[in-house]
Amino acid sequence: MKIIHTSDWHLGHQLHGYDREYEHQAFLDWLAETLEREQADALLVSGDIFDTANPPASAWQMLYRFLARMAKALPDMDVVITGGNHDSPSKLDAPHELLKAFDLHMVGGIRRLPDGSLDIERMLIPVSDKSGETTVWVMAVPFPRSSDLRTQHLEEVDDRLIAGVRELYREVYEAAKTRLEPGQALVAMGHCYMASGSLSEMSERRILGGNQHALPADIFQDDITYVALGHLHLAQQVAKQSRIRYSGSPIPLSLSERHYHHQVLSVELNGGELADVLSLEIPRTVELMRVPEKAAPLDDVLKALKSLKLEELPREEQPLVEVALLLDQPQPMLREKILKAIKDKPLRLARIATRYTCEVSDNPMENRRLEEVTPEQVFTYGWQRKFEGAPDEAMMKAFEQLMVEAETAEEQDV
Repeated sequence: MKIIHTSDWHLGHQLHGYDREYEHQAFLDWLAETLEREQADALLVSGDIFDTANPPASAWQMLYRFLARMAKALPDMDVVITGGNHDSPSKLDAPHELLKAFDLHMVGGIRRLPDGSLDIERMLIPVSDKSGETTVWVMAVPFPRSSDLRTQHLEEVDDRLIAGVRELYREVYEAAKTRLEPGQALVAMGHCYMASGSLSEMSERRILGGNQHALPADIFQDDITYVALGHLHLAQQVAKQSRIRYSGSPIPLSLSERHYHHQVLSVELNGGELADVLSLEIPRTVELMRVPEKAAPLDDVLKALKSLKLEELPREEQPLVEVALLLDQPQPMLREKILKAIKDKPLRLARIATRYTCEVSDNPMENRRLEEVTPEQVFTYGWQRKFEGAPDEAMMKAFEQLMVEAETAEEQDV
């Protein structure tokens, strides 16, 4: 039994104002070819299909073209897609019944029945091998928002959010165990931040209240054969367990990922046992560059840019460049000077990263772009200025909870 695990497609994403449609389409074409070559029995996509809750029509078209291609090329392959924190649960759930008829299962959000119990049937999906026999049960759990959890009855717990997620997975797990037969594997999906996970710089949102609510690996019972995770954009094991994995994003979502090799995971199951997990590297279709690698004075940078020898490429395939400058004082017409240096180059200017040789003030926010700082850094600096001391742990937790509630409200509005 072979399963391909991927996540965090972020269709509709823009990087510093540049559309990523060409890169996403190249990835989906590569993924389709890989699924056919590997003769996969199932494809699991663990959340963040789209970059926003209200993606452009072109992003939906890419998704549906891919699903139609797979339904035609591999009609016996099961596809299971769960919603992430960037996705709109209602929009992903809208075509659920139609897609289910083609063994395409899209579970956007957690639903409850009129009596308040979980609608577990939507989250338990049988996956068949090429003979048509059910060999795997998938716990297709989408991103759990705070409003999805039931924590009122949980007493004497250190963290109600973690306890609520643990209870959610326990309910789904217990229902799955009643269906599981000897020789069948149990696979869990999740879109969450796990304890000790490594984040990609400036490209992932806080979820479930930030790092204070990082989930422990033991929310997944020991007899779950494999856990297919999404949210973190760098592929990694959790708690050094080969069965609990992030596949990472398929294309770079931050300029900091320029040296990282993106991948999907090929998971081999033998009955109820995990046989092997292999990484399949995704070809990079658009290069990310930093010129120079280490920040340098303006004259040196302009000289380095002018000396670049690059292959002529269509606009959407041209490299995205981050220019790294070391200045002793602000420079007028900086962007114009850089654009002039690359005007005849098949190159797209993504970002100018400026660093100064000396601090001109005690404000760590000065001379930094908005996208270079997090809300937590701004809040901490403002608190220190007003109260002459760092906010304590309780205050930071309260601030992060407000951030989560604001993001959740924004997603529900669209």
